[in-house]
Amino acid sequence: MDKQEIPHIVQTNNGGKELRVTNIDTQKKQPITACLMNAAFISALGSSYLYGYNLSVVNAPAMFIKSMYNRTWMERYGQPASTETVTLLWSSTVSIFAIGGLLGTLCVSSMVKALGRKGTLLLNNCFAVIAAVLLSLGETAGSFEMLLVGRLIMGVDSGIALCALPMYLGEISPRNIRGSIGQFNSILICLGVFTGQVLGLPQLLGQESKWPFLFAFLAVPALIQLCVLPFFPESPRYLLMERRDEAAAEKAFQRFLGKKDVSKELEEVYAEGHAQSNLQVVSVPQLIRNPAVRWQLITVIITMACYQLCGLNAIWYYTNGILAEAGFAGNIIPYITLSTGAVETLAAIVSGLVIERIGRRPLLIFGFSTMAVCFGFLTVFLNLQDRVSWFPYLSYVCILAVIACFCSGPGGIPFVLTGELFEQSYRPAAFMIAGLVNWLSNFAVGLLFPFIQAALQTYAFLVFAGVCILGAAYLYTVLPETKNKTFVEISRSFAKINKVPVQSPGDARELELQGELSLAIQPGQGSPKGKVTEMESSF
Repeated sequence: MDKQEIPHIVQTNNGGKELRVTNIDTQKKQPITACLMNAAFISALGSSYLYGYNLSVVNAPAMFIKSMYNRTWMERYGQPASTETVTLLWSSTVSIFAIGGLLGTLCVSSMVKALGRKGTLLLNNCFAVIAAVLLSLGETAGSFEMLLVGRLIMGVDSGIALCALPMYLGEISPRNIRGSIGQFNSILICLGVFTGQVLGLPQLLGQESKWPFLFAFLAVPALIQLCVLPFFPESPRYLLMERRDEAAAEKAFQRFLGKKDVSKELEEVYAEGHAQSNLQVVSVPQLIRNPAVRWQLITVIITMACYQLCGLNAIWYYTNGILAEAGFAGNIIPYITLSTGAVETLAAIVSGLVIERIGRRPLLIFGFSTMAVCFGFLTVFLNLQDRVSWFPYLSYVCILAVIACFCSGPGGIPFVLTGELFEQSYRPAAFMIAGLVNWLSNFAVGLLFPFIQAALQTYAFLVFAGVCILGAAYLYTVLPETKNKTFVEISRSFAKINKVPVQSPGDARELELQGELSLAIQPGQGSPKGKVTEMESSF
């Protein structure tokens, strides 16, 4: 049975206090409470769900939006817009979402510091509602500028959400289910993509008279979160380590864990705080210059870059063409395409169920490795599908396999890892850097892929296979398993590669000398003389 070391405060037989490390049984599971599950779902519903929805929602009304642009241009200037102008406006509508995401990421560090994790998510709903109004009324007002600004603001919302949400989920979760709760981010992204595909069907809102309602729907999840999330607690780690509000942190722990005695959880957070050399939230330059977290930062950058550069966006480009080659009628292709969204969502759910049993590292390595294999087969089938009639069907199977492999690990775990590899004071800056890499890589794929595809045709997938292989090799070499470990233990696992000394648990006797420990152990609660009280924490 697995054992794990955990720091805890103990009372010695001479009345003093010190931090010791005890081997505990990690198989003892903390039950999942309704408060924790509901908080995770509601926080993701108004955040990552909207990001996923915006990835797919523009596909169905593309033709109608271009027509609206041309009609508006005619009304303003008395002549139809050129093909180049309409193409420029449409490509700007799509790509400006990534620019907004970049801007949102730049804001998130100061927001989570000032407003907290939950406060940032709540304020972020205002961006979603404003964007919904602009996007849904743009046609009525005859203004393509409203659509452009609306997409930009929606990008800001997504940039903030993809940083603040994983931070919140990681900090409210007991460590034995931290990965599963963190996968709510990925699951709701996939569910948002699938919802956008379903609502965009011609029988629903994918019609010329109804497409503005596709964007009006953006306000619904945002308003639900705005009304419900205030009833759930803020991150207890944020309350205790950054706000120094022990009473509020204790109440938050009690609600999330469903138990009254949370002294052990409070003590562990204190132990983490005192293990850090700097209790203040650090800036991005400070994080970059700190050698103690250098390889954690490199790992997050590489993992997040591979998340965008692994070729999934290229898969969406090819899906309809492969289905047409397979002989499917054009009017039923949108319905068959729904299978990609369904497989994506199902794979993300399965990943959330098994992540605590299998671990983050194996799922990431497996996901990237199998994606590379599937890209290899897809390249073969695409090049031979004109010669063998049934190869297009195998190509489509490969597409579904790539999507499933992506969502089994690389689709959600990079966000979980970013929260786990850094302790409290580094986390906001780490998420800002991860977000910048995410959105810049997204923009690079959108910019470079047309040129790669034009030069290499179907062999372009071999480029993505190479990215997946390199990502898997790096993770196999550098990344330790973070499953069921405290944040302090994860940081210590990087000490050797960072070439920094590992802090001894005994060094924490300085806590009492510094007078910073506010959680006192009451007299009479100690164990009998000559023994030590051992404490076990869920976090």
